[in-house]
Amino acid sequence: MDYRQQSLRELAARRAYEYCATDERGLHRQLEDFRLANRGRKQAITNVLRIQQGLLDHDVHIFDYSYQEYAHQHTIYQTVLFLQSPRLVLPELRLQPETLLHKLGELFGVHDIDFIRYPKFSKQYRLTGEDEDFIRHHFDDDVLNYFTLHKGWSLEGIGYYMILYKQGILLPPEEIESLYRRGLDVSNLFTTAR
Repeated sequence: MDYRQQSLRELAARRAYEYCATDERGLHRQLEDFRLANRGRKQAITNVLRIQQGLLDHDVHIFDYSYQEYAHQHTIYQTVLFLQSPRLVLPELRLQPETLLHKLGELFGVHDIDFIRYPKFSKQYRLTGEDEDFIRHHFDDDVLNYFTLHKGWSLEGIGYYMILYKQGILLPPEEIESLYRRGLDVSNLFTTAR
């Protein structure tokens, strides 16, 4: 057993979380509609922590997610939070830090959702999805301020499901509880925005 696995097992024992070394719950099937789960090849879910708060509130899984890029033989590792809650009713959306490639795409007509009143947010993030009006409804002032202040996060939402992560960042075990609180904060922002 490696250091990371041991540390996460100990965290789970201290906090009364469930721990599985592999994807025994079939999370990969639940993530199939998210863009993250369709990147690259050789996707793997390991070191799964499960945190439940009441049957009607939320069910959270935090796990290590890896995949191999098609163009290179390089493997990307990151920590992902997957939250399910009947209180969430999100449009299909994708939020990610805006890159130079995204900016070039805009020159060729690739559209993302910008907010005139929040130029900093619009400069930092690329926000896309099918139903722009519904997405704009969910991205109220509180949500826009939150992501403007907390840079670098990727978020995907579909209905009662949300994933949150930093692309290519495998968080150390001591930051897992902070990610959990951040996930709850974001979920609450979207619940309030409705």
